[in-house]
Amino acid sequence: MRTNIDLDPALVAEAFRYADVRTKKDLVHLALREFIRQRQRLDPRDLRGKIAFAEGYDHKRLRGESGGA
Repeated sequence: MRTNIDLDPALVAEAFRYADVRTKKDLVHLALREFIRQRQRLDPRDLRGKIAFAEGYDHKRLRGESGGA
């Protein structure tokens, strides 16, 4: 689909610093793919009430075993 859009040159330049692409077309395609991937991720709040934890599970005890703060 051919579309004409006015892109902010500073945003395009910044995006090129992070992307391994050479053309604006490839940059826009990459941005669209990443946008879609981000939106498709599950929201952890959607899992409320759907996960059954093991009997006696103690997340606080596990923190102490790792030796971390």
